[in-house]
Amino acid sequence: MARSNTRPTSRDVAQAAGVSQAAVSLVLGDKWRGRVSETTAERVREAARDLGYRPNLAARNLRLGHTRTVLLVVPALTTEFFAGVYTGAARIAAQHGFGVVLYPSPQGIGPARDPFASAQAALDGVIASSMAADALTAIRGDQLPLVMLDSDPHGSLGAATVNLDIADGVRQITDHLLGLGHRHILHLAADVPSWTFDVRAQELTARLAAVPGTHLRTAAAPISIEGARTATETALTAPGPRPTAIICDDDKLAAGAYKALRRLGLKVPDDVSVTGLDDLALATAIDPELTTVRLDAELFGERGMQALLAVLDGREPESGDIPVELVVRGSTAPARHP
Repeated sequence: MARSNTRPTSRDVAQAAGVSQAAVSLVLGDKWRGRVSETTAERVREAARDLGYRPNLAARNLRLGHTRTVLLVVPALTTEFFAGVYTGAARIAAQHGFGVVLYPSPQGIGPARDPFASAQAALDGVIASSMAADALTAIRGDQLPLVMLDSDPHGSLGAATVNLDIADGVRQITDHLLGLGHRHILHLAADVPSWTFDVRAQELTARLAAVPGTHLRTAAAPISIEGARTATETALTAPGPRPTAIICDDDKLAAGAYKALRRLGLKVPDDVSVTGLDDLALATAIDPELTTVRLDAELFGERGMQALLAVLDGREPESGDIPVELVVRGSTAPARHP
């Protein structure tokens, strides 16, 4: 449906649904039960979704006050990292009288139920991870004040972006391995179309290209232990010199690389060094413990919420990427050259 630049009104919804504006108000205010039929209510909700209509919060807030609710859109909750992001965001939100609704965007099974189906779920703003950006259109989150996490600051949908200094994290890992004499490196890359993973690949390629005698091989894998194991086995049994180090985009990928190396009769770090990126609980559960980059998920969530509060207040959000830290453990050692 072609849309004009004029914001749709409740009158437009009423005309599209073939009902009165009063009926639209009842349905979108979730006060329709016993007053209009279920069929009519669904027709109104569908018309509102199709038109991209949401209540005029400025006018509504004069009567009711702000909803003081923020939506946090993340990928499917497969690691504790995004739980940390939520914890940090919710902590800052609570200090300012806001609540945070978590909206996981599950991969492969389509978008979850539209939380904008009624005015009861009206929101003041959205914080979204770039890994879950596809969900924004489905839930019309791109029509609200929006802060993007892990997102290209030059091409973001949002009014503000908040990033971890992932490029510096990759530099720290690469410098650590180069200092240990590693020159043949395998990049176990997350097979996820996302700005944050593109940055990792670009930074790694650029850093190694500046050092003569280095060789970089890349293998893509889904962010799963078994997917990483399969990709690592394939890469390590391919023709050519065997990598002496594996740089993984994620700690879960590193755990899969461990399994592959064990199956191939290779030891970590004696034969092959392995690094991750996240510092999940998993990093100290595997043996040897994983050298990885610590990302402060809770601080990430806090900064995301602070940026959204600034946008809502008409202030300039705090600038600058969040620092990250290399944590050296037992999975890296000097390169063993034949």
